[in-house]
Amino acid sequence: MEEKVVTLEEVLTLARQLPARDQVRLIERLAPEIERALVVVQPPPRKSLRGLWRGLEITEEDIAEIRREMWQNFPREDI
Repeated sequence: MEEKVVTLEEVLTLARQLPARDQVRLIERLAPEIERALVVVQPPPRKSLRGLWRGLEITEEDIAEIRREMWQNFPREDI
């Protein structure tokens, strides 16, 4: 048996036909389910990167050397 897919517009049309009291009851029933679904969907908090390089000794000379290596073949002829 094939299940019918209900669209948001169809649901809204039906919900608008309900009396105000029943519209409130509908929201009260749906809200907890939506909250539970949102809790599951939320990504875990990101880990702080503060202090990531703590304890490493990177000198100005180290940085200058890496820059020289990066730029030594620039501009290249094959590009």
